[in-house]
Amino acid sequence: MKHKFEIPEEVKNISQSLNDAGFENYLVGGCVRDLVIEKKPKDWDIATNATPEEIIKIFPKTFYENEYGTVGVVNESAMDDSLKTVEVTPFRLESGYSDFRRPDKVTWGKTILDDLARRDFTMNALAYDIRKEELFDPFKGQEDIKKKLIRTVGKPEDRFGEDALRMFRALRFASELNFAIEHETQIAITKQAELLGHISRERVRDEFIKIMMSDAPALALELAARLGILKFISPELEKGIGVEQNKAHAYTVWEHLLRSLNHAAKKNFPLYVRLAAFFHDVAKPHTKAWKNNQWTFYGHEVVGARLVRAVLTDLRFPKEIIEKTVKLVRWHMFFSDIEEITLSAVRRIVRNVGTDLIWNLIDVRTADRIGTGRPKETPYRLRKYKSMIEEVLRDPISVKQLDINGADVMKLTGVTPGPHIGFILEILLSEVLENPALNSREYLEKKVGELCALKSEELVRLGKLARIKNEDKEEKEVEKIKKEYKVQ
Repeated sequence: MKHKFEIPEEVKNISQSLNDAGFENYLVGGCVRDLVIEKKPKDWDIATNATPEEIIKIFPKTFYENEYGTVGVVNESAMDDSLKTVEVTPFRLESGYSDFRRPDKVTWGKTILDDLARRDFTMNALAYDIRKEELFDPFKGQEDIKKKLIRTVGKPEDRFGEDALRMFRALRFASELNFAIEHETQIAITKQAELLGHISRERVRDEFIKIMMSDAPALALELAARLGILKFISPELEKGIGVEQNKAHAYTVWEHLLRSLNHAAKKNFPLYVRLAAFFHDVAKPHTKAWKNNQWTFYGHEVVGARLVRAVLTDLRFPKEIIEKTVKLVRWHMFFSDIEEITLSAVRRIVRNVGTDLIWNLIDVRTADRIGTGRPKETPYRLRKYKSMIEEVLRDPISVKQLDINGADVMKLTGVTPGPHIGFILEILLSEVLENPALNSREYLEKKVGELCALKSEELVRLGKLARIKNEDKEEKEVEKIKKEYKVQ
C-alpha cells in the first residue's frame, strides 16, 4: 500500500546503505505507528534480513551488546537526540517463554512477516519500506489505529503468555494515545492477570512510570483496577476503592486519588509530584474511623509516608524519587488557615519539607484540592500562604543557617561532642524560627551561656521539646499513630 511519510535523512541513509548492500529493510514498530498517527516518533527502528555481523560491516560506527540481534547504528552529527542512535535488528523468530517475559530462543527470521507476527499489538505490527514508499500491514493495524483500538496480534492469550508485561503495555498505550483496549484483549488480561507475578518489579516500575508521565494516567490506572492488575503495582492502591470520605470530599478515596493525579498530569508536574498526588491519601483506609457523625482519617499523612516508602522501595524506584515523594506525602496536610497561621509555623513547614520542595508541596495541595471536586485551583488563602512562604524563604530554617554552630558551642562552653550540643542548637533554632531577628552571634552566644548553666536533665527536656516544636508535630497524636502502625 503506497504511503509517503517524512523520514529524516539519517534514517534514509541507513536504509539506503542496507539496500546498497543487497538487504531488505523496513521501518517497524512504534515509529511506523506514530507516523500513521501523524505524531513525531520518539525513536527509530529498522528490521532487516541482514545478520548482526553483516549489519556491523556496513556502518562505520555501531555497538552490539545484546542477545536479540539489535545493532545500534550511531549518527554522531545528528542534532535530534532520537536520531543519534538508530536500532537495526534482524527479522526475528521467538519461541519458549518460560519466564513469561523473554523468549528462551531467538532465531533470525526470513521475512518481514515472520518479524511482525511476533509483535504485541496490531498498531505496532506495521512495516514501512522507505525506498518503495509502501506500508506493509498484514494484521490490519491501520484499521485499529483509525478505530483507536488496542488489539493483540493473534490470540491475546498467546501474546500475554509470551510476555505478561504486555498487559501493562496495553494500559500504557491507552493512556499515551487515548485509545481503548479491545474487548477480547481486556478479557484475556483479566484471565491471565496472575502471570504478572512472574514479572520483575523493575519492569513493572518502568511501565508504571510511563503511565504516570502520560497525559491521561488515570485512564490506565482505572482500567488496571477494573481488570484486576492494579495490585501488581501495589495492593495498597486497591484498598482505597469504594472507601467513602467525609463531607469535604465528593469522591471515594480511589476516585479522589485519580482526579488529583490527572490534575498533576494536566499541569505537567514532574514524576515525584505526580506520585505524591496519586499516593497522598493512600493510608486513609488504614486510619478510617467514625467520629462525630462523619468519617475521619487522623494521621493518614504519617502512615501514608511509611506506606509510600514501602511501595516505591518495592518497585525499585531511585532513592531520590522515594525521598521527595515521601516528604510531600508526609507534609501534604500542612495547616493553611491564614486567619490563624503564623510566619513561624510557615518557617517550620519550609524547614520540614525543604526549600527545594516547598513549591512542589503547594502543587500537591493544589492537585489535592481539585481532586476533591472544588472548582478553584488556588483560592485566596492558598495564594496568601504562598506569599508567606516567599516572605520566610529569606529566614533561617535549620541549624545550619544559625549564626553559630556546634564547634562554636563547644569552644564557648568546653562541652565535649555529644547529644547536648544538638539539643542546644535545637533550642536556639526554635527561638530563631519564632523571631529571625534573634539570629545574631551576640544573642546566640549569650543564650548558649544560659543553657549551659542548666542541669543536664532540664537541657535535654527543653531540647526534645524544641525539636518537636521545630518539626511542627502534634506529639501525642503522632506517637499514638506510630505505635499503632509500627512506624519508626
